[in-house]
Amino acid sequence: MLVALSGTPGTGKSTVSALLQKEGYNIVNLNELAINRGFVTGIDTERHSKIIDIDGLNDYINDHYKTKDIVFIDGHASHLLRTADKVILLRCHPNKLKSRLEKKGWNKEKIKENVEAETIDVILCETVELHPEENIFEIDATNKNIKSVLSSIIEVVKSNFEPTKKYKIGKIDWSEEVLNDF
Repeated sequence: MLVALSGTPGTGKSTVSALLQKEGYNIVNLNELAINRGFVTGIDTERHSKIIDIDGLNDYINDHYKTKDIVFIDGHASHLLRTADKVILLRCHPNKLKSRLEKKGWNKEKIKENVEAETIDVILCETVELHPEENIFEIDATNKNIKSVLSSIIEVVKSNFEPTKKYKIGKIDWSEEVLNDF
């Protein structure tokens, strides 16, 4: 079973993926896979980021990682993989996200772009276009330490990915944060 672990950069995907791996789960880093297997088709010079062949990656992942075991695909574009059986989205309040990205040393323009994307649910919107709602889970990582985020993910896994109110999409809403820029 393929589980996309996605979210805006800075929400904790890679950190929690390392903990999931220590717990014995299989983890595939989408960015590393794209680079190592030649699925980078260019560079977005405006955003200073790689352009990934998501369709090619989707086919490769489906051919090489689709098993009965759970495989987490870690990456902020993993929700775009049509082959993902389930999607777990990590979310973070825009103010906290801004602080996290500043600590990472990101430039102001890149921080603003990602905070705005989180505020207006860009990744959630992209996800619901590709996956049934009952296969998508949202975890608010804003005020959780990383072990608590890990516990939430394991809770979803141990429930056999049964939809629950606790992680149902649409409960997280930071749209009023848009007004802070005016």
